[in-house]
Amino acid sequence: MSPTPPARRLRLGLPRRVFSQVLLMQVAIAAGVAVLATGLFLAPLSNQLDDQAMRRALAIAQTTAQQPELARDVRQTPPSPNGPVQREAERIRKATKAEYVVVMDWRGVRWSHTDPKQIGGIVSTDPGQALAGKEVMEIDSGTLGRSARGKVPLRDSDGSVVGAVSVGIAYDSVRARLIHAIPGLLAYAGGALAVGALAAWLISRRVQRQTRDLAFSDIAALLSEREAMLHGIREGVVALDRTGRIRLVNDEAQRLLAIGETVVGRSLDEALGAGRTADVLAGRVTGTDLLTVRGQRVLVANRMPTDDGGAVATLRDRTELEQLGRELDSTHGLIDALRAQDHEHANRMHTLLGLLELEMYDDAVEFVGEVVGDHRATAEQVTERIEDPLLAALLVGKATVAAERGVALWVSDRTRLPDRLVDPQGLVTVVGNLVDNALDAVAGTPHARVEVELRAEGRTAILRVRDTGPGIPPEHRELIFNTGWSTKKPPAHRERGIGLSLVRRLAERQGGSATVGEAHGGGAEFTVVLPEALAAPGPEPAVLTVPSAPQTTEEKS
Repeated sequence: MSPTPPARRLRLGLPRRVFSQVLLMQVAIAAGVAVLATGLFLAPLSNQLDDQAMRRALAIAQTTAQQPELARDVRQTPPSPNGPVQREAERIRKATKAEYVVVMDWRGVRWSHTDPKQIGGIVSTDPGQALAGKEVMEIDSGTLGRSARGKVPLRDSDGSVVGAVSVGIAYDSVRARLIHAIPGLLAYAGGALAVGALAAWLISRRVQRQTRDLAFSDIAALLSEREAMLHGIREGVVALDRTGRIRLVNDEAQRLLAIGETVVGRSLDEALGAGRTADVLAGRVTGTDLLTVRGQRVLVANRMPTDDGGAVATLRDRTELEQLGRELDSTHGLIDALRAQDHEHANRMHTLLGLLELEMYDDAVEFVGEVVGDHRATAEQVTERIEDPLLAALLVGKATVAAERGVALWVSDRTRLPDRLVDPQGLVTVVGNLVDNALDAVAGTPHARVEVELRAEGRTAILRVRDTGPGIPPEHRELIFNTGWSTKKPPAHRERGIGLSLVRRLAERQGGSATVGEAHGGGAEFTVVLPEALAAPGPEPAVLTVPSAPQTTEEKS
């Protein structure tokens, strides 16, 4: 037989849900406040009722002592249950509903009392202060029990003290008033508690909707997972509040945007500066998979609004993909050029074979010399003016591609660039982008021509690329440097509108500029100025003279 399952223990403690805990705590707080307020109100209420009773007794005593015939009767008549003093005191007691009204002479002998048997006896409490001319308020116990008392001196027409008047208010009536006030006070406290509980329930319901009825442990786990996910993924995440200020930026976004954690709480324009990247993240540029350039990086951004009026933007690095796309375009161009050269080479070989078969050897030699000379002249023209091997190789390759596309690529006679470039790769990117754009602009037009000028002025490199294409309208000469702006149809493997943006950013990063204008005779002329692009010239290398060894007899002969 299977063992009997253990009985489940009843677990006492706070509920797990945020809604239940918030409701329980708020109701407990409301109940505690109601109890505290009731206690704070009852404590002074008892003292206030005592004070009111003593003042009432004192006022009755003062009114009684103001009657002149009362002092005269105390001096002229003996104490008697049927005397005028007793009759007047009883009339006042019944009219004011006091517990007693006692009139005494200067010796403390009673002339009136609720119990007529007490008349003629000495009062039970000390009347010294009242007989000394002072008014007294107190709560004390006497023959009739505990009462709130007021004592005043009794004076004759000359102002001399001939006795005293003591009035008492039953303390049971004071306590009854206090007890009578408690139900109403508790009713008010219960009403306040009910209102507080209702408000707590409404607030808790709102908390329940906003927290989606999760437990505190679930929220803590979600926060831990969120932190791990945000800082572990290889995609930049930037969270914004409803005012457009940054409230979260993960590690990858800091790397891609070249910013730190100090940007949290600042606006995008303050953190990134004015530009397309800030416009895309702020939602001023709409769309999906928007391209932007930040520094040397090509980024793809997407923005998703949140329920609280903010937004979350994601960033992906497309720099390497964009470089691969450009290399693929260059490779396609070189393949097309090689394919065309292959056909041209086959034609030339057929021509050479025909000349040889016809035994026209001199013509064959001349034909070979012309072909080799044309290629050599092009390469020599470039390498003589451009000493950097990367740039020279790039322009030789571009010249071959241009020739196959029916475009004449020329290196200007003013071109002079020494082999002292600080960043050859950056200049290769600039030249390659501008030449490719120029070839695209003039391809298919009559008398297509592209001219490249590269020269150095001190440590500044100046690049000009001119073409005979349709040119750039004045209203578009700044737009073409914006990321994603292009008039060309994008290829399948990448986006357009990146090259010129990279050119300008590379130039501005070195403190230079990139502009476009109209070339002489029509077309476009791009000018890029790169200060500090060349290293300072070093000292001339010393020529080491090595003495020649004496010639031997065999060498002389």
